[in-house]
Amino acid sequence: MSQPVMQTDFSGLKLLARGKVRDIYDVGEELLLVASDRISAFDVIMNEPIPDKGFVLTAISAYWFRQMEDIVANHLISTDVAEFPPICQPFAEVLKGRSMLAKKARPLPVECIVRGYVSGSGWKDYQNTGAICGIRLPSGLRESDRLPEPIFTPSTKADLGAHDENISFEKMIELCGRSLAEQARDYTLKIYTRARDLANEKGIIIADTKFEFGVYDGKLIIIDECMTPDSSRFWLKDRYLPGGPQPSFDKQFLRDYLEGLDWNKTAPAPALPADIINKTAAMYLEALTRITGSGI
Repeated sequence: MSQPVMQTDFSGLKLLARGKVRDIYDVGEELLLVASDRISAFDVIMNEPIPDKGFVLTAISAYWFRQMEDIVANHLISTDVAEFPPICQPFAEVLKGRSMLAKKARPLPVECIVRGYVSGSGWKDYQNTGAICGIRLPSGLRESDRLPEPIFTPSTKADLGAHDENISFEKMIELCGRSLAEQARDYTLKIYTRARDLANEKGIIIADTKFEFGVYDGKLIIIDECMTPDSSRFWLKDRYLPGGPQPSFDKQFLRDYLEGLDWNKTAPAPALPADIINKTAAMYLEALTRITGSGI
């Protein structure tokens, strides 16, 4: 286990943004994306890092990007620090294993969410309306049931500390234009369907996930991360039992712990006990091992 990295401050590099997890630097023609060990829940960044989390996110994303290259191009140039620009080399020890050199794409102003199962906010929505994000579904579905077909439910991208909001596909067309909206929707469903089938062979159910896309050289590509425990619900196939919540190895474990606290889900975040930190770290590592077949 390496020394956790809560945030980076690289002297001489231009910091463009600091998100919930990633620090993004401008390194000339490319971007440098550094995955920290920060973790957020309910859009609030916790005070404590999750050890090795940045390594897990980087390795899983790189794996999925490679698996999906024939469906859609991605922003990844390299994860090998030796191939990064000279300006990055003084920080090689911190960057190793937790960073990507990436193309500079223009991000779409939406998150592309795909749901294959009834869970989370989708289950609450379905209970109240018989639909998820306005998409009518068959009656009688139980919590965690598989949907007849995956559904596409985009959302806004809120500023740090604010909450994303679900939007209709029509609203996405207004924000992105019809062509880009339709391409992003179609890519999202194709990527998810392939990943769901690949993961199934490894004993994993991907219940839902979210993607981000951007425009690079006039074409839509996938950016940011790809089907990590931060952006997905991963369930164990051999313990899957619809009718309630599922044993997961993703951020849901942390959310479930926080739901049991007397906390209003706004900053400041409550302190996390060591056992919750360690169990979360172990689940992220298990996700990496199961999906890629290797550790960090």
